[in-house]
Amino acid sequence: MEIQLAVAKVVKYDSLESGDSLEIVERPMGGVSCVLADARSSGSSSKLISSMVVRKVISLLSDGVRDGAAARAASDYLFMEKGGSCSVYMNILSADLQTQTLVISRNNPTAVFISQADQIECISSESIPIGHARNIRPSITEISLIPRTTVVLYTDGVMRAGERFGQSIDFCSMIQAYLDEQEPTAQYIADALLSHAIRLDQNRPNDDMSVVVLRVIEKSDDNIRRLSVRLPFNEHSQGLE
Repeated sequence: MEIQLAVAKVVKYDSLESGDSLEIVERPMGGVSCVLADARSSGSSSKLISSMVVRKVISLLSDGVRDGAAARAASDYLFMEKGGSCSVYMNILSADLQTQTLVISRNNPTAVFISQADQIECISSESIPIGHARNIRPSITEISLIPRTTVVLYTDGVMRAGERFGQSIDFCSMIQAYLDEQEPTAQYIADALLSHAIRLDQNRPNDDMSVVVLRVIEKSDDNIRRLSVRLPFNEHSQGLE
């Protein structure tokens, strides 16, 4: 089998930095985790907060801490550092080779879509952001790590794309349409969803937008692990968005 993990993200129109931060790390007992944090505004201050949260979670996951415990610890850390004045939406998506499961941890009301055995399920159970109180727990979903599984998650900038113009995204139909194509890659799906969201905002994103797609396919071409990053920038960029 092969795990594909892809990201596509864009900064809010006319903003230099994104309030969305994302990191990917290999798990110490095998597998990979992606942490996505969305601070509640855009700009440099929000970037600092979301980056702080992501670094905390990544450090804990690298030490072998379980996803749920890492999310709770990051929430308590943010509460301690900011006195409950900041809240952050956060997702942790892990392919755990030790347990042979996919683990989805949500402190984010934005839905997550899971496709398995040609059925798409929307995970939208109650979930609250981290940082505004102590002992905040994530909503956790765990499914088998089997071929033909796809997980799609995104920030609220994608979810609300087009609202200013009376439009919205039918995520379930779009994901199903992509999966009906001949073995689309995770990157293809992430790029297509983000591009559609940007078009709905008439090419001026009303908020930071991030899409994460994980796919499990039946076989790979070889045993080589790969990670590829593309980061457009200009002379006004001040770092990673």
